Amino acid sequence: MTTSTSTAYDVARVRAHFPQLAEGEGLGAAHFDGPGGSQTPDVVARAVYETLAGPLANDGDVTPAERNASRALGDGREAMADLLNVNPRGVVFGRSMTQLTMDLARTLAQGWGPGDEVVVSRLDHDANVRPWTIAAERAGATVRWADFDPETAELDPGQVEAVLSDRTRLVAVTAASNLLGTRPDLPAIAGLAHAAGARLYVDGVHYTAHVAVDVEALGADFFACSPYKFLGPHCGVLAARPEVLEPLRPDKLAPSSDGVPERFELGTPAYELLAGVAAAVDFLADLVPGEGSRRLRLVASLAAVEEHEDRLRARVEEHLVSLPGVTLHSRAARRTPTLLATFAGHDPQDVRRHLAARNVNAPAGSFYAYEASRRLGLGTAGGLRIGLAPYNDDRDVDRLLEALTESLDGA
Repeated sequence: MTTSTSTAYDVARVRAHFPQLAEGEGLGAAHFDGPGGSQTPDVVARAVYETLAGPLANDGDVTPAERNASRALGDGREAMADLLNVNPRGVVFGRSMTQLTMDLARTLAQGWGPGDEVVVSRLDHDANVRPWTIAAERAGATVRWADFDPETAELDPGQVEAVLSDRTRLVAVTAASNLLGTRPDLPAIAGLAHAAGARLYVDGVHYTAHVAVDVEALGADFFACSPYKFLGPHCGVLAARPEVLEPLRPDKLAPSSDGVPERFELGTPAYELLAGVAAAVDFLADLVPGEGSRRLRLVASLAAVEEHEDRLRARVEEHLVSLPGVTLHSRAARRTPTLLATFAGHDPQDVRRHLAARNVNAPAGSFYAYEASRRLGLGTAGGLRIGLAPYNDDRDVDRLLEALTESLDGA
């Protein structure tokens, strides 16, 4: 059994904060289901509990309950600003990335009409496709599709350029495919979109869990992500420069704040979840103990995570390609530690159930990446998705590979 780990990354120390990974009677589950939602460390759960257990009200500055709410909201914005390297005044919280994207699509579409164009990608999760196609169709705008190469799983910037025009108002593209792990060249795509006079909306849900994000460097005008994919609670985040948000007029209640970013947040924020978000970002910043600002520590920790996850991914990938009848669809040169596989003569759902019976969690399906799955010729059935997270270790990988081999041998 392989037991080596990076000297810079102490995975045992990280795992100690995840009670759901603890061994009871036998081994705890080996989780390769992080792309659908990561496990949650104890410090995040404690932050949510302590916020709810303390005095809490709508935010303000008169009572302790109001001040607790204001602190949770401010801490959450500051934490996400450090994680994404953005201005906290441009951090919008919502129920989910999908909800935030739907809301923004309706808002932006107020200025669209016949002759305008919107570009979406076949690589993307439906949450970065359907909101834009619905909004465009209602406004009478035209939808253009940027394709990816199913043989390489790459989305070449040239595919985006081919569907741009001086009528393009928005380009929507993923920073990393939740199905294949592909990481398109976002700065190149951003340059093309901006040269055409369009804004770029980036789905960073899968990307943010694995890479140190710099929204400005990526060239994104809007960047959306989901804290529950990177060890936090269930909510969504949309980030943009405040000056980009200022001219936008979303539907809102008359008495609610007209300030930015508050005008984009409908109703009372989930203060306890925002406290959990701040705790998750602090936890990420301390994955590799170090000194300096939280932003600097985040960059260092996430670089170590990327190295750790890529090493484990290489182990899984090497084994998968050695098995007969396995097709590995994740082939892009730059990608997250996420692999999609199908198996000749085996339904991916049967493989999934075999793994689950051995306490190894790796789901099967198309995971809302409908367009990508269809483009691969997999329909809506998709394949088995194996996704690594900061808490996975070599023993997890050993268990996965043993269970996969057993399943495909027909045991």
